[in-house]
Amino acid sequence: MVEFGSTGYTAGVSALVVFGANGPTGRRVVGQALAADHRVVAVTRKPAEFPLSSPNLEIVSADVTDPSGVDRAIDGADAVISTYGVPYGRAEITVYSHGIANITQAMTARGVSRLVCVSSTTVATDDAPGESLLWRKVIGPFLRNNLGRTLYDDMERMEHIVVNSGLDWTIVRPGGLFDAEVPTDDYYVGPPRLSGRVTSRADLADLLVKEATEPRYSRAIVDVITRSARPSPLNFLKEAFGVG
Repeated sequence: MVEFGSTGYTAGVSALVVFGANGPTGRRVVGQALAADHRVVAVTRKPAEFPLSSPNLEIVSADVTDPSGVDRAIDGADAVISTYGVPYGRAEITVYSHGIANITQAMTARGVSRLVCVSSTTVATDDAPGESLLWRKVIGPFLRNNLGRTLYDDMERMEHIVVNSGLDWTIVRPGGLFDAEVPTDDYYVGPPRLSGRVTSRADLADLLVKEATEPRYSRAIVDVITRSARPSPLNFLKEAFGVG
């Protein structure tokens, strides 16, 4: 287990492609990568709505389910960061698995090896240390197998594709996501499972950029947990259903 924050490491300039760049996590990844002087290709279905600009930023219109668009976006990349996602829904969800299949295939064809992919701690099959009986037996299973079943089933398929891709991958599993202005000095990363249930998007973005540019967890699945935050439970209902 590694504690990040102000004691993190500094990488050289890289060309990073960010899928899901216009989502709440993707925007933070792009902003923090630009702040670290990396070159960034922000991939989004709605480029006109992307709020950031920089001489080191290229905004590309593409959908992860479109193989040709994914292939064009990856051309010239040093590393790829995948942050795209969808809200909970009862209908079958396939965007995670279809999108990552297109990304891994394009990376292999282009000779790009480094992939950092966002998943969720809810996909984990083993319990986090110190977890309560109520969470292990009631709340967690309800989220995984009922409320978010279609989403987490497809996240599992996505993880399987990444693990078997032959690339230099890292799967990052945050807890319940919430917004914060800047990365904290108080987040933990690592296998095995970590105690805690929440992750600041700023901390997640900080880790994603660092892992993409100077990997510490090559071919590993890691949790990332922000220890000091106590966001409102209402926040996670909004996150889950894409409200607000």
